[in-house]
Amino acid sequence: MESQQIANAPIQDPFKQTFFHGTKADLNIGDLISTGYTSNYIDRQLRHIYLASTLNAAVWGAELAAGDGKQRIYLVEATGELEDDPNVTNKRFPGNPTMSYRSTTPFKVVGEVTIWQGHSEEQIRSMKEALQKLSENGGVVIEE
Repeated sequence: MESQQIANAPIQDPFKQTFFHGTKADLNIGDLISTGYTSNYIDRQLRHIYLASTLNAAVWGAELAAGDGKQRIYLVEATGELEDDPNVTNKRFPGNPTMSYRSTTPFKVVGEVTIWQGHSEEQIRSMKEALQKLSENGGVVIEE
């Protein structure tokens, strides 16, 4: 009898892979992060939204995001296809060591990382200065 109940039990969906998304936006579980909003990093809308499989990449995302809001890291699920983020892949290191991706389809917020270690003020300042210098020299900060 017990084996028949197990055989008739509904099949469960497999666990979906979650990713990290660093930002200063105040979001709730169930919210969708989508295109059509001003970027976290430049003052215009982008065609893509970004996420990463590594916490460190999301920490940088939260720390470098524009605005004065609280730095946040969300756990998100992709709802469509992902591609390697060309802004960090094959630039300084071959491949995609930061495991950073982008998509044109929304990400669903499924949680928030509330305890994480940020970079030092000196590291953040150095990164912001390098990005500013790149921009001033005509380099593309975000390749769309």
